[in-house]
Amino acid sequence: MTDRLEKIFSVIPNCETFADIGCDHGYISYAMLKRKKCNHVIISDVSKECLKKAETLLGDYISSGQATAVVSDGFDNVGASNASLIAGMGGKEIIEILKRAQNLPDVLVLQPMKNTPEVRKTLVELGYKIVSDYIFKAEQKYYDLIYCERGKDTLTDLEIEFGRTNLNEKSQDFIDYVNKNVLKLKKYSSNPKMSLEDKDKLKNQIEKLEKCIR
Repeated sequence: MTDRLEKIFSVIPNCETFADIGCDHGYISYAMLKRKKCNHVIISDVSKECLKKAETLLGDYISSGQATAVVSDGFDNVGASNASLIAGMGGKEIIEILKRAQNLPDVLVLQPMKNTPEVRKTLVELGYKIVSDYIFKAEQKYYDLIYCERGKDTLTDLEIEFGRTNLNEKSQDFIDYVNKNVLKLKKYSSNPKMSLEDKDKLKNQIEKLEKCIR
């Protein structure tokens, strides 16, 4: 698996039944069984054609009854699981899937590609406690990774925007990510054609970012 997939895999807990929503090639589901982190996996995709890639990889496990493949829009046809993964989708798409689901698991692992603050807010609204929530770097890109369990939680505005674990632990990946964005914003703010109002907004955002890693 790629470094990104290995990082995602590492936070998924041992469980009885694991569901991979929008499983793509099925690499993580395959690893869950091969490395004995679960007894059964459910691989799903909204496209029958896309699902075939994962069905091929997990063919032996499907034959033995350890894996089930379903065409499903989100959780619609997935059934019960103890832990589920949604990775590589936009945040708004993940939110739509979660809000529509009739049967969510006790554990969710999410790796949204964008709109992560909105995902955090939705998780709390749906009755999840965010256990870990951080940025990591893989293949020269930065990704958000959220692990949550059923439970009550409250988030500050900064935790919604940046992630609680990032703010508390200030990993090197988070520091590098913030510094990269600060440099980008400073470059934008040097544009002589930019209005004073827009420059003030950028200045405030830069100050907020820099404060996060102090």
